[in-house]
Amino acid sequence: MAKKPRIVIIGAGMAGLTAANKLYTSTGSRDMFELFVVEGGNRIGGRINTSEFCGDRIELGATWIHGIGGSPVHQIAEKTNALESDQPWECMDGFPDEHKTIAEGGFELNASLVDPVSTLFKNLMDFAQRKVAEESVVADARWCSRNGGFRGGNKSLGAYLRRGLDAYWDSRKDFEELGGYGEWSRKLLEEAVFAMLENTQRTYTSAGDLFDLDFEAESEYRMFPGEEITISKGYLSIIKYLASVLPPDVIQLGRRANRIEWQPQGHHHQQQQVDDSRPVKIHFFDGSFMLADHVIVTVSLGVLKAGTCRDSGMLFSPPLPSYKTDAISRLGYGVVNKLFLQLSPNGNKKPEFPSLQMVFHPSESELRHKKIPWWIRRTASLSPIYNNSSVLLSWFAGKEAVELETLSNEEIINVVSATVSSLLSKPHKETKSENGSNGFCNGNESEVRFVKVLKTRWGSDPLFLGSYSYVTVGSSGADFDTMAEPLPKPPTGVHRPLQILFAGEATHRTHYSTTHGAYFSGLREANRLLQHYHCVEV
Repeated sequence: MAKKPRIVIIGAGMAGLTAANKLYTSTGSRDMFELFVVEGGNRIGGRINTSEFCGDRIELGATWIHGIGGSPVHQIAEKTNALESDQPWECMDGFPDEHKTIAEGGFELNASLVDPVSTLFKNLMDFAQRKVAEESVVADARWCSRNGGFRGGNKSLGAYLRRGLDAYWDSRKDFEELGGYGEWSRKLLEEAVFAMLENTQRTYTSAGDLFDLDFEAESEYRMFPGEEITISKGYLSIIKYLASVLPPDVIQLGRRANRIEWQPQGHHHQQQQVDDSRPVKIHFFDGSFMLADHVIVTVSLGVLKAGTCRDSGMLFSPPLPSYKTDAISRLGYGVVNKLFLQLSPNGNKKPEFPSLQMVFHPSESELRHKKIPWWIRRTASLSPIYNNSSVLLSWFAGKEAVELETLSNEEIINVVSATVSSLLSKPHKETKSENGSNGFCNGNESEVRFVKVLKTRWGSDPLFLGSYSYVTVGSSGADFDTMAEPLPKPPTGVHRPLQILFAGEATHRTHYSTTHGAYFSGLREANRLLQHYHCVEV
């Protein structure tokens, strides 16, 4: 009896389970393969992790279906009735419509100041993503032609955005000053609002710094049309649906791989049992191992970066070819964390906390309030997770996301309570109050207190080491294609092609950083193997 080909999938996240689902359910393939999914953690889902906080359903990982038109995630959610729920859930009413924008010192900014900057920022991003023509971005089209447009000389998205802001200021000669904002000038306020929008953009991309984000690649990234929604019954319902077809022994939890031996030339390694012809040997942390004909590696780009860096122990033996490791090291992979806070109950009253946009003084400003630490200054917003919820959510990216993981819950509660209280207190009419504080009101009418906190720790979790991928300056979309190439490459004459295949969001050129990108990549690698064995139904 010839042995069935054994396929082992490393990682039970969206990419791994999509591949397993496809391989198992394809006509004619059910009895063709031995299939295993080995997962290092004690749960399935990977960077999808639905949880609960103070009685509300929340997402610790992936949160949104980004556009419902053509999204496979939306199709599964519809098919499984995951879009209706009796229990309230995070962002059930979409993105907040109305924001209260408050600048440091307790100054509420009116729409006539915030809206033009928001519109500018949106237009700049639309142009970067090639949704609109250049001329419509800044009113003064002459500026564009005189300065070679925005595209000229832009390596990074950050540099491009700042050129756009300068162009906006250039095009407005009527720069009249504002009254009633204390030490803030109009230009300083506009710059701080722009920085707040940049900080939100950093959480979308996971780039710690927008000057590290490649400008050209922005236009390759694809969105689905239609609204963006969250999943009522939780993102995990998608994962459970994909896993539900698999027999109980296929998914093995708590099996963390630490080395993958493969055969680039298709020759046997001496140490491998001669009587077993399977070319790949997966070693696990507990000392056990598994042999396979094909391994689909779906670990995060962060784990691949660590596993191809000589200092932290090599994941592959022999090491991956240099074109592969170069792509892995060039691409960006950032940390994004979410912080959930429960408001202290105020008698029997329903909390009426606004969707708050926070505007802080630029870093070099003398006017910064000393009690507000750096890690909260680069955070753009704090909003109820749905209308009138007592649970608030804030997003962190980059250095402050990493810092957040090290802070105690008590420290987080104290800092956020003090920061929000100071923002929501009305500024004094005179510049200095009796006790000399700089425009901070000590009246307790605005004291905001949080009682419970829950934060994610994607950066320090050894199974992920971060959140999602992006294209750095010096990298390009082509690196995602390189990530997706199997090893050894299957030209004719390779004795054992397709030993190691790669899937996951960081292997999809136009939908990287998303769950649907991971889904498409899992499908792609399953189809690659199905075609290899001629059970084709793509």
